[in-house]
Amino acid sequence: MSDTLQIMSDALPVLLDGLLITLKIAAISLVIAFVIGLIAGLMSTARSWIIRGLAGIYVDIIRGTPLLVQVFFIYFGLPEFFDFRIGPEIAGIAAVSLNAGAYIAEVVRAGINSVDKGQVEAARSLGMNRYYTMRLIVLPQALRRMIPAFVNQFVISIKDTSLLSVIGIRELTQSGEIIISTNFKSFEIWGMVGVFYFVLILALSRLSRLLERRLNLR
Repeated sequence: MSDTLQIMSDALPVLLDGLLITLKIAAISLVIAFVIGLIAGLMSTARSWIIRGLAGIYVDIIRGTPLLVQVFFIYFGLPEFFDFRIGPEIAGIAAVSLNAGAYIAEVVRAGINSVDKGQVEAARSLGMNRYYTMRLIVLPQALRRMIPAFVNQFVISIKDTSLLSVIGIRELTQSGEIIISTNFKSFEIWGMVGVFYFVLILALSRLSRLLERRLNLR
């Protein structure tokens, strides 16, 4: 028992460092993904079929391919084809951002479409053009309804960062692998890694439900 506690005590600082890297990558990726998703979501509701088509192609490609393939493509494929170097952390953030952005685009599209069409027609009858109608009437209501979905996407992105261990990023999963390679205590270390993920994701899931209940009450 004492040996197990000692192993867990020694592993804790390394795993905490990995957890911080996981949170950093997930947070940066979600901010970038929000911008990408907002633009793609607005494009998907545009009048021009060309603009809608471009947004649809992006969403279909990303949602139709595994994240792991996207990570390999960005980290290995693009640098080889265009003859440049890219760091693993930058590649990981780019892959997670593009992946999450496609799903956020669908959330944005659904949020915009959920706003009552009568409000849009009323705004246009008052002389507001499409830009001001979207900015002042539609988006404020739509974004409020999207908040729980954004939190859920953050949860998904945190779990997705575990795939970045394949390109050498020392996030939480990779940190666990490094520790196990030195002490061969798979049960204890993977158990700790699982607890870290579980507690973090459970807290975010509770936050998402709380936000959803408060928004529904309003």
